Amino acid sequence: MNIVSIGVDISEIQRIKKLIEQHNDRFLSKIYTAAEIAYCNKKVDKYPSFAARFAAKEAVLKALGKGLRDGLNWKDIEVRNDAVGKPYLKLSGKSSDLIGNRKALLSLSHTKDNAIAFVVIQGEPFNK
Repeated sequence: MNIVSIGVDISEIQRIKKLIEQHNDRFLSKIYTAAEIAYCNKKVDKYPSFAARFAAKEAVLKALGKGLRDGLNWKDIEVRNDAVGKPYLKLSGKSSDLIGNRKALLSLSHTKDNAIAFVVIQGEPFNK
C-alpha cells in the first residue's frame, strides 16, 4: 500500500495536566470520548495517556491536512487499544469520511515530559 500522508504531534504532558485540572469535565468532554476518559483514568498517572491521545488527534488532523474545520470534531478521532495494548484509531463522522477506504496507522510514545503520536495514512491518494 502507498503512503498517502503522515502526521506527527508532540504534546507537553504538564500542559495537558494543567488544562484538565483547570477545566476538568469541560475540557475532557470536548476532546475525549467516554472510552478514552475511562482508559486514561485507570492509569496510576493518567496524564501521559491523555497527552498521547491529544497528540494522536492532532497528528490525524495534520495527516488529513484539514485541522478542525469542514465538520471535523475532536471526538471523531478516538484512540483505542487492542488486547495486547497496541494503540489504534477508531474514526467516525467526517474523519471517517475523509479517510474512506484508506488505513490510518498510529504509534504513540512518551517520556516524563512529552507525549508523541505518529500517524501514517496508507491507500489511494487523496483527490486534490
